[in-house]
Amino acid sequence: MTNSAIEVSGLRKAYGDKVVLDGIDLEVRAGTVFSLLGPNGAGKTTTVNLLTTLLRADGGTAHVAGHDIATEAKAVRKVIGVTGQFAAVDELLTGQENLQLMVDLTGVANGEQVIAELLERFDLAESAQKLASTYSGGMRRKLDLAMTLVGSPRIIFLDEPTTGLDPRSRRTMWSIIRDLVADGVTIFLTTQYLEEADQLADRIAVLDQGRLVAQGTPEELKRQLPGTHVRLRFTSVAELDAAAPVFADSTRDDEALTLRIPSDGGTKSLRALLDKLDEHGLSAEEFSVHTPDLDDVFLALTGHTTEVVAK
Repeated sequence: MTNSAIEVSGLRKAYGDKVVLDGIDLEVRAGTVFSLLGPNGAGKTTTVNLLTTLLRADGGTAHVAGHDIATEAKAVRKVIGVTGQFAAVDELLTGQENLQLMVDLTGVANGEQVIAELLERFDLAESAQKLASTYSGGMRRKLDLAMTLVGSPRIIFLDEPTTGLDPRSRRTMWSIIRDLVADGVTIFLTTQYLEEADQLADRIAVLDQGRLVAQGTPEELKRQLPGTHVRLRFTSVAELDAAAPVFADSTRDDEALTLRIPSDGGTKSLRALLDKLDEHGLSAEEFSVHTPDLDDVFLALTGHTTEVVAK
């Protein structure tokens, strides 16, 4: 028995001649955050809609919690929760009434207790009796996620859940997501915010024009990209002059008194670099390793940046 919450093989979707998903493969381990990155139109929401049984695939297979999305759609729906980029709350109802609606629809036991716990967990207790139309964007998003949790799903699809939120509300959502994962919930997260994926994801897949162009941990993706380097800073131009010839492939910055030396950032190469300094009787005042960030990775893989990038 595998520990996979989601398994996808050769998943395809097209609308006429337009191929939206061109045979993607991915695996999401249980109790982790898997982030699908991509610009607008890359196929992220289509992937979510297929895996949540809202759309039927044209080809390939996918299993969610062991259930085939094509032949066991009802079983899939029982174990998942879905929150989109637009909060699906009823603005004519209060926060508590929105949660009560979900309790009635899902038929969960101890509904009043579940509602009270969710209101407390999402810091919505004081606003429970207010109409959802009076809520801020961050509050609506929290209420939407709280509604998703009424049935205690073990797999939650978050389709760009922090789009349009201010930085404080976005970080509140990050904290909630981390708490869910700590409780054993699996999160399938689509986002355009590279910082969000870097902060939250155990693994990332980059989707571009319907194809997965890379998969791995955030650190693995960064290391695949040329540009990792060691930066040495010296106390004088004389020291910089002495060190520069020792590292023939280095780039010097006279104003900053630094040498930038290409490196993979691994311990062996770092040890060799330091040994080389010692051999020539040199000493750097500062030593640091710099790796490309996800912005660099995304640009290198897709040829363009995301539409929205949070800093």
